[in-house]
Amino acid sequence: MSSQFKYLRPEDIQKLSSFEFAPKAFVEGYFSGRHRSRQRGISTEFRDYREYAPGDDPRLVDWRVFARTDRHYLRTYEQETNMDCFIFLDSSASMGFGRGLTKLEYSSFFAATLCYLVTRNTDRVSLHLFDDKVREFHPPGSTTRHLHHLMQALENNHAGEKTSLAGALRRSFPLLRQRGSLIIISDFFDDSAEIFSALGPYLHRGFRIYLFHVLTPEELQLESRGLVSFVDMETQGSVIANTDSIKAGYAAAMQDHIRSLRELAIRRQVRYSLARTDTHYFTLFDELVE
Repeated sequence: MSSQFKYLRPEDIQKLSSFEFAPKAFVEGYFSGRHRSRQRGISTEFRDYREYAPGDDPRLVDWRVFARTDRHYLRTYEQETNMDCFIFLDSSASMGFGRGLTKLEYSSFFAATLCYLVTRNTDRVSLHLFDDKVREFHPPGSTTRHLHHLMQALENNHAGEKTSLAGALRRSFPLLRQRGSLIIISDFFDDSAEIFSALGPYLHRGFRIYLFHVLTPEELQLESRGLVSFVDMETQGSVIANTDSIKAGYAAAMQDHIRSLRELAIRRQVRYSLARTDTHYFTLFDELVE
């Protein structure tokens, strides 16, 4: 497959063609969600029907059932396991920060390659773009056409309003009709307790959750630049401070926030990973494997 999309580059597709992670992670079920078997014959036992959902491959529709009921249903089998992947991409104003490569661009590259890997395995992937609200919701799908829609959505996306991850999670929950793997890519500039409170319903329903905390090196450790005016990208408020005076306190506050997220994640059996924008996004795939 060639690519004309910004965040799904031909060189990445070439590298992913022999990427061992994809078949291992998705076929062996490191993600929880549904993985549809493509096998047919006596080795695969028919189990039930499920209603067709937008993004499903039309070739899997049972047309004999359609002729009788005038409704679209897909046959499911005993070998079928749950595999739907829901990607939540933070597109708030703070994600526009970064030298050279912004946090949003870095996250979009990761999201694009992840979408490609999921659909390459004929599994279903969904994309949610949010800031303080859900800006775009793309239901799960597995076709090449669906993948192209997601790539276009990523390409047309931009850093928007202020962050409210907890609010976006609460608004999105009714949109997810079945459980699967929930992958959140964000700088997590929101209250840790509120985030995990909003994740509660997903955990209760059996979602497997992965948090990728995207930060730039400059956010992790302030540079010594003397007297500087800092501008909040989301509120446009500003403050003048001496970096040498606040450097230690800032580093401690940032580490406290990271520690809080990590500890809450461990307590709730959620996978947490710090994703630095100065590392290649391919390395993040290792965090998705048990």
